[in-house]
Amino acid sequence: MITKEITIEELVTVLPESVSYLMKKGIRALICGEPIWGTLEEIVLAKGYTPEDLDKIVDELNQLKDKSTKEP
Repeated sequence: MITKEITIEELVTVLPESVSYLMKKGIRALICGEPIWGTLEEIVLAKGYTPEDLDKIVDELNQLKDKSTKEP
């Protein structure tokens, strides 16, 4: 399960699709091909999103993860 405390490095490892998802929201998860340091919460809030937005992003990432694990 993805939580707001997950590190970006772990997020990118468990859900590679998260990189494009976050980019669509204006949040960079990679710099020069390497995951940035910090947690999902830190980078989302640093971009000006609210705690409520963070909760929605976490929910959407979990839905994306669930969908990707169900596909063959």
